[in-house]
Amino acid sequence: MLTVTGVEARYGAIVALREVSLTVDEGELVALVGSNGAGKSTTLAVIAGLHRATRGSAAFEGTSLLARAPEDVARLGISLVPENRGIFPTLTVAENLRLGSYLRRDGAAAVRRDLDGLFERFPVLGQRRNQPAGTLSGGEQQQLAIARALIGKPRLLMLDEPSLGLAPTLVDRVFELVAELHRAGVTILLVEQNVRRTLEVADRAYLLRTGRMEASGKPSDLRSLVDIESVYLGGGPTASAASSATAASAPGEVPG
Repeated sequence: MLTVTGVEARYGAIVALREVSLTVDEGELVALVGSNGAGKSTTLAVIAGLHRATRGSAAFEGTSLLARAPEDVARLGISLVPENRGIFPTLTVAENLRLGSYLRRDGAAAVRRDLDGLFERFPVLGQRRNQPAGTLSGGEQQQLAIARALIGKPRLLMLDEPSLGLAPTLVDRVFELVAELHRAGVTILLVEQNVRRTLEVADRAYLLRTGRMEASGKPSDLRSLVDIESVYLGGGPTASAASSATAASAPGEVPG
C-alpha cells in the first residue's frame, strides 16, 4: 500500500532523514520507533506532504506522494493524527468530528451514521459532544483526534506519538484503542517513543536512529537484534543488529 524508498529530508543544513525506506501492506500495523529526534515525525510529515523530501520517493498504491500538497494526500486516503493532536479548541467535539468528514462525498446521512458509531466506540466523546474540545482532558483530546481522522474513512491511518504526555492509565487506553482498530482492519503506521508497548501491538517495526534505519522486522526479531535500552540511552545496536540492520556508514549531523 505504502512504499517509501531512499528518502532524505533536511531542515536547512540539518539532515533529518538519510536514505529512509519502509513499506506498509494493507491491513498491517507497522511501527516506526526510536528516541526523540530520531526523525520519526519527519518521516510522517514527508508522507503527508507537510515537509518536502530532498531525495528519494514515496508512493501510495502506486501514486507518487512527494510532490503533492497535504490536502491532495488526504484525498488519496491518508489521514495523519499529529503529535499535537491539532484539534480546534473553541469548536465542540461534534463540530471537530464533522470537520474530519469534509472530504467525504457519500452524503450527510452516512456521516451521521458514522458519527453515531464513533460515539459508541468513544463513549466519552458522545457524553461531551456539545462541549468545547479545548475543555477535554489530554486523553479525551487524543481520542477526539483519532476519531476525527477515522470519520474521514482513511485507507491509511498515521498516528504520531499518540501516548505522549498521557498518564499511565490513559496510555493503556490508547494502546488498547490502536489494537482494536488494527483488529477491525484499519491499516496503521504508528510512530511511538514507547517502544516496548508498541512492539506488543505491531505486526512489523522499523527502528530509526539519528535519521537512519538501523533495524527492521517482526517485533520478536527487533527484540533479539537490538538492545532497545542501549539505543535509547545513546548506545548503538547489539552486534547482531549491527550486521543485520540497514544503516549508512558515514556519521551524520544531528537531525531535527
